[in-house]
Amino acid sequence: MENKKIQNNIHPTIFEETEVRRVWHNEQWFFCIADVVQVLTDSKDAQGYIKDMRRRDVELSTGWGQIATPLSVETKGGVQKLNCGSLKGIFRIIQSIPSPKAEPFKLWLAQVGQERIEEIQDPERAIVRAKKIYEQKGYQDDWIAKRMRGINVRNTLTDEWQQRGAKEGYDFAILTNEIYRGTFEMDTKQIKEYKSLSNPDNPRDHMSELELILTMLGEATTTKITTEKDSHGFEALKGDAKIGGEVAGRTRRDIEIQTGKKVMLKENFKNQKFLKGKNKK
Repeated sequence: MENKKIQNNIHPTIFEETEVRRVWHNEQWFFCIADVVQVLTDSKDAQGYIKDMRRRDVELSTGWGQIATPLSVETKGGVQKLNCGSLKGIFRIIQSIPSPKAEPFKLWLAQVGQERIEEIQDPERAIVRAKKIYEQKGYQDDWIAKRMRGINVRNTLTDEWQQRGAKEGYDFAILTNEIYRGTFEMDTKQIKEYKSLSNPDNPRDHMSELELILTMLGEATTTKITTEKDSHGFEALKGDAKIGGEVAGRTRRDIEIQTGKKVMLKENFKNQKFLKGKNKK
């Protein structure tokens, strides 16, 4: 749990000068609803504003149980249960706030909505947009090419998983960990710890080119095994993922024997390891 000035990966952000408490829950950040409302409205009584807002917006009130999740939050009086919302829930709340401070969020959400519709009509737009984002962050072209290829390999695998009985979210996480463990002898959590990453960070965005290639090998092999065996059901898919990871793991160990160096690096994007020009002599 964090209680500090934060800059979320949201654009535009207006949470820079006010404390917005957040809690890591179900693999995502949940934000204290009262804090967000306070920031966007300058109301002296955030709870009162929330009640009035729910009275004005019947649909919001009807779905409040799906938006507000009571979570343990540190307060001046100690740990208390406060209503928190995921980004999806917070964005829904923002739509019901008639405030100039909420307007930038509304405009941004409209833009994101338009881009999403465009991507559904033409999936190639999503690939191009992702590539541009990595370029803007400063990743090298060769790294970007492998990352984009890895996304394609990953999507092919997850499509198979979903069609064969695995559920997106928890099941996918377990299956992915099987591949990671076989490939690197570390699961997602351990990789994050090894590379000094925080909860929201995607380990793949902090992998070297060789690490990405081995991850692709593990996932592509898993896809091949699953389709050839025509596996169905979570347990069968889990067995395939374990085998796929072990295939990549044997390749990793062979590389390490031949080079005398470990494949998995501690470096991550945050310390500029993979930025353009940062690893050139």
